[in-house]
Amino acid sequence: MKLLMIEDNKSVSEMMQMFFKKEDWDAHFAYDGIQAVKMFKETPNDWDMITLDLNLPGMDGMQVSAEIRKLSPTVPIIMLTARDSESDQVLGLEMGADDYVTKPFSPITLIARIKALDRRAKLGSNKAATDDAAASTAPVTEAEESAEDNRFEVTTDNFRLNSKTREAYLNGEQIKDLTPKEFDLLKTLATKPRQVFSREQLLQLVWDYEYYGDERTVDAHIKKLRQKIEKVGPQIIQTVWGVGYKFDDTGAGK
Repeated sequence: MKLLMIEDNKSVSEMMQMFFKKEDWDAHFAYDGIQAVKMFKETPNDWDMITLDLNLPGMDGMQVSAEIRKLSPTVPIIMLTARDSESDQVLGLEMGADDYVTKPFSPITLIARIKALDRRAKLGSNKAATDDAAASTAPVTEAEESAEDNRFEVTTDNFRLNSKTREAYLNGEQIKDLTPKEFDLLKTLATKPRQVFSREQLLQLVWDYEYYGDERTVDAHIKKLRQKIEKVGPQIIQTVWGVGYKFDDTGAGK
């Protein structure tokens, strides 16, 4: 793995360098935002993982994330910050981060989160490659292609979801601007309506974190997902206090 750690605290970088070396990862370091963007621009397709501190000199982490996303919409980004408020988490996710780890953090925990995010990124890439290969060897008619594109895995009286087109509709209106993680979260919940999922279960199912997850990552994504749902209709993601979240659209009809 070729990893870029953007971190202005050299003590933290030096500590993580030992752990990266143990994993046999090709780790590079940038100590301010301007340097980080310059390094990434030189070889934007070569990086497998970015860890990004929020508080950076020169250019802050939010700006760096936005610049990286202009060049690569898919490179995994884990944002590291001493801030722990929900609004900062949501903002970091909005700016393109895939995950959020608050300082102080355990190096072992960060390594586990990096491995989990890398594993999911590779699974997605391999699936896309397999689908492309299948498509190239098995020609389909326009009618078949259209039927496949229009197939909804989840269909209720009020809600529809299509994994191939990555689209979700509530009362006939599309829930727009869903990030990959928001879509995966919505799909996980909607596939089993009214079943309650704990935060730990959602971390494992959506982020692939079994033991090292930060539950606030789930809460931040749920908050943004709800905001986007409410733009088109009633709230269908319900909180079950003390347990977790569930999908329930039984009262969502117009």
